[in-house]
Amino acid sequence: MNFDWLIWLGVAFFSGSVPYSPLLGRLVLGKNIREYGDGNPGGTNVFRAGGKWVGLAALLLDGFKGAIPVAMVYWGLGIRDWRLVLIALAPVLGHAFSPFLKFQGGKAVAITFGIWAGLTGPEAPIVLGCLLGVFFLTLNLSGWAMLATLLCFGLHLLNYRPDPIFLTIWFLNTMLLAWKYRADLLQRPALKTGLAQKLLQK
Repeated sequence: MNFDWLIWLGVAFFSGSVPYSPLLGRLVLGKNIREYGDGNPGGTNVFRAGGKWVGLAALLLDGFKGAIPVAMVYWGLGIRDWRLVLIALAPVLGHAFSPFLKFQGGKAVAITFGIWAGLTGPEAPIVLGCLLGVFFLTLNLSGWAMLATLLCFGLHLLNYRPDPIFLTIWFLNTMLLAWKYRADLLQRPALKTGLAQKLLQK
């Protein structure tokens, strides 16, 4: 067997591990973004630190650092067997457990969008984005909103892309994000207060 794919595995992990959000926070805003919000070194806290456009750039970079290596492997090299599972998850693992941040990385939401963009083009990001928007508007805990999004996305894959490789990537990706959001998932989810009141009034 050709073991060149191992090089791509390393490239994918390294790409995912580059902490663009903390770097942009320091270089552009002059702030430590981990002092804001939930202390997560992700793009959301760049927004909280006061940089709307810098935050958008951080989210895009976090997406592209997953999309590019996965797309090159999937579409360019045509690797579509079990090796793709490892390579597709490598950027997510690199981001979530970045060696540049003492293995305490982000929650891997933007990079999850990225790896699925690399596998499906705009399809998965559009589906994930719509679902995430709905659940973030209705559920009080972001962890449960993310889990609901991924579970519904799994149903989408079962219906439209029932590829065992894709489903394996989805399952492991979901388990990883569940671990990163474990603090939220230990709490009972509920509808956001305003929405719950409106529903009870009807």
